[in-house]
Amino acid sequence: MQAQDTNKQWTLQECIEYAIEHNIDLKQKEQVQKSKEVDLNTSKNSWLPNLNASMGQDFSFGRSQSTNNVIVDQNASSSSLGIQTNMPLFTGLRVYNEIQARKLDLKAATENLNKAKDDLAINVASYYIQVLYNKEILRVANLQVELSKEQVNKTQALVDAGKVPLSQLYDIKAQLAKDEVTQTDARNNVNLALLDLAQALEMEQSGEDFNITDPIAGNPVELYMNSILPPDDIYNHAVSFKPQIKEQEYMVESYKKLLKVSQAAYFPQLSLYASYRTSYYYSYSEREANRSFSSQFKQNGQKGLGLSLSIPLFNRFSTRNAVRSSRIAIINQELMMENTKKVLYKEIQQAYYNAVAAQEKYNASEKSVEATREAFKYAEERYNAGKSTVFEFNDAKTKYAQSLAEQAQAKYNYILRTKILDFYNGTPIQL
Repeated sequence: MQAQDTNKQWTLQECIEYAIEHNIDLKQKEQVQKSKEVDLNTSKNSWLPNLNASMGQDFSFGRSQSTNNVIVDQNASSSSLGIQTNMPLFTGLRVYNEIQARKLDLKAATENLNKAKDDLAINVASYYIQVLYNKEILRVANLQVELSKEQVNKTQALVDAGKVPLSQLYDIKAQLAKDEVTQTDARNNVNLALLDLAQALEMEQSGEDFNITDPIAGNPVELYMNSILPPDDIYNHAVSFKPQIKEQEYMVESYKKLLKVSQAAYFPQLSLYASYRTSYYYSYSEREANRSFSSQFKQNGQKGLGLSLSIPLFNRFSTRNAVRSSRIAIINQELMMENTKKVLYKEIQQAYYNAVAAQEKYNASEKSVEATREAFKYAEERYNAGKSTVFEFNDAKTKYAQSLAEQAQAKYNYILRTKILDFYNGTPIQL
């Protein structure tokens, strides 16, 4: 997917997919998720036995032990080799609960990544809708230029017929020049909005060919009115699946497992161990008495197998305090989860009332457009008949343009608000 494709017009869904694929913040959160996977793998491997090898080389001078276990004056050296393994049998369910906690941490990290994707999607949608709004304003500016050009031609005809003074031609040309400046500004605003969208998508090169589709046709209130649902209904649905809530729920459960990990230190720890050791001894004073390297390593071998039980009696209250800290962490996380739910409910309430207000404003703007359109038609007819001045005509045209701009603003603000409600309700963001 390349932004430089000639004449390609991007849909909102394509923009969101591209942003999710290339966003740096998301890539960082993906690495956090992978780190949690590594932590889980580490905890699972705690069940496995370890295996360690050791080697040693010693030199002694003066009095040392001979091959007959007698202390004599001699110089000697010894070499040793060993291998041992240890496997936990019972750890007070510490390992089991660690594994469960790491699984929950991984789920929480996954939900955190999902939330970042949701936030990015709504952010891209806002930039996308801003482009559509600026394009609508550009269309209004284009209309004003066309109307002014038309009136310049009509005024020229009126001047030639001697019905209006030449000054009115200059005035209408001046108005045309102002409209062309407004048109230029509107065109620049479209380009800037496209640039903001391209940057939000993390595009390295957007280019002049980058553009988007305009899928909105018809009355937006009729298209998106089903998105405006009571805030309580949206919240009751959202709280069951929104990633920020699921993340907090997983974190609470994780801290509960970590509490059991701390409590495991109260229990005895049982492990199985096995070892094999051998050595080689060499006396520099009794060289003729030294046995061969191979025979000593074979004869000096020592095997070991056993169980080790560790019973905690007193550890300076460290276990007790660790348990207390774990309980405090659970309470803090539960409070954080409740606060997240409250924030979500407030956001949904605000989104609902903003959408309702935007709908009312759009309905009012439609009436304003209709009224100013009729007023402009009447002013245009009077001007063409030479019964009004250019200032009266321009005033009516300006009010008509303002009402169109206000309608465009209300329209896209309403669309954005409904998309935010869709976002909270779990409906894919589409136009």
